[in-house]
Amino acid sequence: MGKLSSNIKHLRGLKKWSQEQLAAKLEIPRSRIGSYEEERCDPPMDVVIKLSNLFHIAIDALVKCDLSQFDADSFMQVAENRILFPIVVDKNNNDQVEVVTMRASAGYLQGYADPEFVEKLPMMHLPFKTVGKHRAFPIQGDSMPPLKNGSYVVGKYMETLDEIENGNTYILVTKEEGVVYKRLYKKGKTIELHSDNKNYPPYVVKNSEVVELWKFVCYIHSSDKKDEEASMDTIFKMLQSMKGTMDTWKKKG
Repeated sequence: MGKLSSNIKHLRGLKKWSQEQLAAKLEIPRSRIGSYEEERCDPPMDVVIKLSNLFHIAIDALVKCDLSQFDADSFMQVAENRILFPIVVDKNNNDQVEVVTMRASAGYLQGYADPEFVEKLPMMHLPFKTVGKHRAFPIQGDSMPPLKNGSYVVGKYMETLDEIENGNTYILVTKEEGVVYKRLYKKGKTIELHSDNKNYPPYVVKNSEVVELWKFVCYIHSSDKKDEEASMDTIFKMLQSMKGTMDTWKKKG
């Protein structure tokens, strides 16, 4: 576990802990820390769980990500203070938005928590300042006009379902439905999903079925081409157009 070994050393360094100090917190001999960091042996699962709890890093991220590549302040905390994924920034410290392409959306439910899946998603910038974790999702169908096939909805990650504001729109990722974009209403232990196209009746999902919640920020209609022809290139062209429009508004202001 090369990445886990280097991550243990990296996280220990961030805390400015000696091997002795880390070993004491994990209640194991100091020599075992040296063995882990030097890749002479792999930590057993009970130690990996302790490391995850101690550093507030999800086990997937500990094992699969090179955490030294990310700013220590860029990680987001989610339920139970478990850090799930980093807020990605470029060399100029500008937030980047991950784009779930149409092709990637088919495997999103299986890959959303896999750092390797997320790392392969293309990145883009929005023409306005963003704060927090954002991700863009493709839209299929006609249930939420004026959006249609070929559009992308950009959402901001919400840590809990308590943040839902009734009547607002969100991207919801559920175990059964996958990725959906709807207008939401909290109903105790369930959420009612409404389409703006009244030809589609509302339906209900259990809170326990929800794996991710993203609040609507903006949408991008990339082109009027067929779904399979939509590409990152057309999205970037649309973003450039949006930036020009916003710059014009600023000058008028």
